[in-house]
Amino acid sequence: MTKEENCPCGSSKLFADCCQPIIVNDSANSAEQLMRSRYTAFTLGDAEYILKTWHPDTCPDDFQLGRSRWLGLTIHHADTDRVCFSAAFHAGNKGMILKETSRFVYIDHCWRYLDGDCTVTPIKRNELCFCGSTIKYKNCCGKMPLNEA
Repeated sequence: MTKEENCPCGSSKLFADCCQPIIVNDSANSAEQLMRSRYTAFTLGDAEYILKTWHPDTCPDDFQLGRSRWLGLTIHHADTDRVCFSAAFHAGNKGMILKETSRFVYIDHCWRYLDGDCTVTPIKRNELCFCGSTIKYKNCCGKMPLNEA
């Protein structure tokens, strides 16, 4: 990802002006900023940042990034320490939507992901694609093999 590209988190800002400095400096100013930067880290395959920003009491010992192509993020609601969002991804030959309410804590001058309640459901083929196009999923990201991300 280049600095001149839009940030994957959906903010409409350039990556260099949005999640990149947060990821590089571990400097989220809010739970929502941390959640957006963690989503961006998932899109970039940055497992180190994801683990670094996970609360030590709930961080799994066996975390591994899967081979997924992330399609988009929608923030539904954000409070001081909770963020409700949807994130679409394509794994294997299936499109899926992850809906989660995440909890965050502020410790040692840093925001950390604590845990979340989530569901994962398949994307319906005739829904508009989550990537932001105005095309149905089956004619957009649903047609691309995973390695074309």
